Amino acid sequence: MPKPEWKSLSWWIYSAAGAGHAPIAPGTAGSAVGAALLLLPGRVPGLPGWQSPVWALPIAALFLAGVWSCRAAEAAHGKDPGVVVVDEVVGMFVSLLLLPNSIAAVAAGFFLFRAFDIVKPFPARLAEKARGGWGIMLDDVAAGVWANIVLRAVLWIGGKVV
Repeated sequence: MPKPEWKSLSWWIYSAAGAGHAPIAPGTAGSAVGAALLLLPGRVPGLPGWQSPVWALPIAALFLAGVWSCRAAEAAHGKDPGVVVVDEVVGMFVSLLLLPNSIAAVAAGFFLFRAFDIVKPFPARLAEKARGGWGIMLDDVAAGVWANIVLRAVLWIGGKVV
């Protein structure tokens, strides 16, 4: 008898600990998980603030774990299943990388990331055509980069040089 899906490491990764099973808007639920986690750095003793470049390594590791886990998700649920939300978590992390992790910045990053994830400006639409987990993950990284650029511009224009 195969073990239940939730007992596999890949399930915990690709569903962001179950957020991908939200009955309504699982992508938004995954983005919310990312936003909540973004509020921890700089507030938890021992964790550097989100402005630190040290966060690039864990983001890259989560990205690669996401690519790996997406294979299992597609085997269980079909192509680009809605239950996969690790891509949204990584995209949210990219949207705030090297930016202040204030509540206002995280909220703005959340809305910008969701907008770019839905609209999929270049190269996000192209990236999602990559095979397997790469396509699932790369389009959200592209959306996160767009959100980061726009948020950085807004902060700069508003007088908060980051």
